[in-house]
Amino acid sequence: MKGVQVVGKIIEKPESREVTLKTGQKARVADLTLADETDKIKLTLWDEQIDKVDVGDVVRIENGYVNSYKGEIRLNVGRYGKLIVVEKT
Repeated sequence: MKGVQVVGKIIEKPESREVTLKTGQKARVADLTLADETDKIKLTLWDEQIDKVDVGDVVRIENGYVNSYKGEIRLNVGRYGKLIVVEKT
């Protein structure tokens, strides 16, 4: 699903891990948990996006997308989406 807009609170922020991309470059990735009044979802963030948020922050994802990875539904900001911190704790 593309063009996803959602507002939620970061409720979990595990340590990031380093991965090697297909291009051979190294990158950091983290699978945070984002929750709103209806449910929660894994939010995958990369590199500098990870440093923008902390547990308790309210964020808005604009033009994100949802996919399934290892049998789990995940929300991604992606190349064309935006991560906006609405409320910093």
